[in-house]
Formats: sequence, C-alpha cells, structure tokens
Amino acid sequence: MKLRNIALYLTLLLAVTALPLFAQSAASSGTAGGKATQTSKPMSSATSPSQKIDINSATKGQLDALPGVGSAYSQKIIDGRPYHSKRDLLTRKIVPQKTYDGIQDKIIAHRATGAKSKSSTGTPPKTQ
Repeated sequence: MKLRNIALYLTLLLAVTALPLFAQSAASSGTAGGKATQTSKPMSSATSPSQKIDINSATKGQLDALPGVGSAYSQKIIDGRPYHSKRDLLTRKIVPQKTYDGIQDKIIAHRATGAKSKSSTGTPPKTQ
C-alpha cells in the first residue's frame, strides 16, 4: 500500500511540474500558422524600456545580439556615440533602414548627463 501511494504521489508531482511547461510550449507554437505569427508580433514590439538596450552604453556583445547587427555594425554604433535619439542611427547612416526596422523596438538612447559632445567647432557644449 505504501509503494502504491508513493508511486501515485510521484506521478502527481510529475504531472503538476510538467503541465506549465507543456502549456507554454503549446502556446508558443500555436495551432494554426497564421495565429502563431499574429500572437508573437505584439510580444516583441511590447518590450519594456527596462528590457531595451541603450545604444549609448551597451557593450559590443549586447549590440551583436540584436537582429541584423553584427560585429561591424556594433562597432560603428559604439564609434558614433553619443546619440540623442535612436533615430540617429539612420540619420548618421550608421545602420541601413532594414536593420533599423528590425531593432527599433529593442533599443533606446538614454541621454547621458556629462557625456562628451562631438562638436565640429571644437568649443565645449553649453551647460544649462
């Protein structure tokens, strides 16, 4: 009788721990091809600001991990710092439009206080 109770307990424990994993994999795969694509898009575009990568302070490895950004683009991003907005990646021709479209929801450009400004006149930036 004890052996049967132990076996029942272990089976129940296995079922309870496996159920969330099964539900998660079933939800991510989707039942129809169109539905899986529709449900995954809002998740990727709804990245919270705390999860976004700051292009003014990110490491080369963090930038490399962005889709479409390899070693060359990540080095160009680092060399072009500081950025006032993430759109500067396009206006300064750091990355092409297609790459920017793929990463714009995953990046942010925090303005650094006291960051060095690249001034073409050689004069220091004005303080407020």
